[in-house]
Amino acid sequence: VQLQASGGGLVQAGGSLRLSCTASGRTSDTNYMAWFRRPLGKEREFVAAMAWHGTNTYYADSVKGLFTVSGDNTLNTGFLQMNSLKPEDTAVYYCAMGSVLRTRIRREYDYDYWGQGTQVTVSS
Repeated sequence: VQLQASGGGLVQAGGSLRLSCTASGRTSDTNYMAWFRRPLGKEREFVAAMAWHGTNTYYADSVKGLFTVSGDNTLNTGFLQMNSLKPEDTAVYYCAMGSVLRTRIRREYDYDYWGQGTQVTVSS
């Protein structure tokens, strides 16, 4: 599986961005698509995940109610809609896919496939 993330950019605080992640290859072997982010100088952290063949979604507490994860597996594309962005949301955002246990969806090492990352910068 290859993943291509896009949609990052520079936005003012309070603004919105939508990230996209297009998958190619054998996605039938995966069951979750997730988004992680790495702020500068910090470790990568979980943001959100969605069941690739279902409707369940999961969020980090810091983005719950502000970000929405969705996808269209007929197009092999997932989305992360980010609203009310804050400067602390500034990071490189990564999409990931894998065959993951639901109890481990927040663990980055359980994902087998990663996109290249897209920079999101929120100015104050």
